[in-house]
Amino acid sequence: MASKTYKKNLYVKMALIALNALVVSAILLDKGPFLLWFLFLLLMLYQINNLVNYLQKGQEEISLFLKSLQFEDYDQTFPLHTQNPVIENLRAEFNAVLLRLKELKEEKDANYQYLKTIVQHAGMGIMTFRADGEVQIMNVEAKRLLNQQQIKNIKELNSFSPALVDCLQRLKTGGRELIKIPYNGSTLPVSIYVIELAMQNEHFKLVSLQNIQSELEEKEMEAWQNMIRILTHEIMNSVTPISSLASTVNDDILRYIQSEEESVYPAKEDLEDIQLAIKTIQRRSEGLIRFVSDFRNLTRIPNPRIKEVQASELISEVVLLLKKDFDQNSIEICVNIIPDNLEINCDKELIGQVLINLLQNATHALSDTEDRERKIDITAQIGSHGTAEILISDNGTGIDEEAMGRIFIPFFTTKKQGSGIGLSLSKQIMRKHNGGISVKSEIDKGTEFTLRF
Repeated sequence: MASKTYKKNLYVKMALIALNALVVSAILLDKGPFLLWFLFLLLMLYQINNLVNYLQKGQEEISLFLKSLQFEDYDQTFPLHTQNPVIENLRAEFNAVLLRLKELKEEKDANYQYLKTIVQHAGMGIMTFRADGEVQIMNVEAKRLLNQQQIKNIKELNSFSPALVDCLQRLKTGGRELIKIPYNGSTLPVSIYVIELAMQNEHFKLVSLQNIQSELEEKEMEAWQNMIRILTHEIMNSVTPISSLASTVNDDILRYIQSEEESVYPAKEDLEDIQLAIKTIQRRSEGLIRFVSDFRNLTRIPNPRIKEVQASELISEVVLLLKKDFDQNSIEICVNIIPDNLEINCDKELIGQVLINLLQNATHALSDTEDRERKIDITAQIGSHGTAEILISDNGTGIDEEAMGRIFIPFFTTKKQGSGIGLSLSKQIMRKHNGGISVKSEIDKGTEFTLRF
């Protein structure tokens, strides 16, 4: 309706101007009175000016509205009561748009303050910085961990911890590292995690810093408790029967010592019982010595002497060493090295020990299978992370889910005869190589161990 009124008024004004133009032209052609011609000319100029103002009024309203949008001045309002219904309708639309934008801005500001409050009071340190190191955000926990009130650039942290600055600059998206930083005259273990982001053609890093002291202490205490429980169990299993048998032998011998008859000697049966008890004490003592020796080995793994080793040479030597076991158990060995000249940076002796342990475990797993062809696959290749890896898989009975979570715990074993330290030693050896060992298994289908360097 307002649009039709606007058009009608525009047509009327243009028609009046045209009519006045005709009248002025007629007066000029007929050489009419100059005063009459001058009056109509003034009238026509007035109408033209009125038309220009009529059109300019809407343009000024639009210009003011656009400036409000440009400078986000959403408090601007346009008066609605005018004699022009078109302008009034236009102003009402402008006010509605500005009101909606104001509501959205207030909602966005509220969300921003909410997120800012969460970030500032998060339980872990959070900071963001641009590619040149300029810090954008640094929350309360980050300031507390780094003992800084405010920094403008991460390079300012060089005096606090050069290792931290190097870590922040070096890590890429998904990068994680554990470092120690100075804290209250001591050191604090902190886990660093980095994500690279891009916003409005600007690149920056989002970094989380988490104090893991309590987690490490909890894990350390759990490890000590597990170790004490294992030591107590194994030692008591040996010491209790030793003590009991020693007491029995002592009582038997004491009985003969205290006998008043000097010519009385122990009967043959009694001597055999005493000898059996002494042998049992000896056997249990030797078992306890072996246990203590195994435990000592866990704490005395030498630092690896790393150098380039041909994967083919490393694996062939281990396979040759265990060939007799493979033949006795009718096990087929398949070795696949990709590429043929693959080299691994490792300590040959230590990794050889790991391979021997894994292959012996695979042999034991296959010894319980009678209904299938026994096979062990050994594969050396470049893994998905661009580093060398060795995979050892068998088609044995597999490992159940409960045992899977405990196989790397010292002295845990599923074998009837075994110390339970082989896989634990293997894991520690791989850690000393800055690598890792992982396992996946499926019941009645087999097990695969992966060594990553």
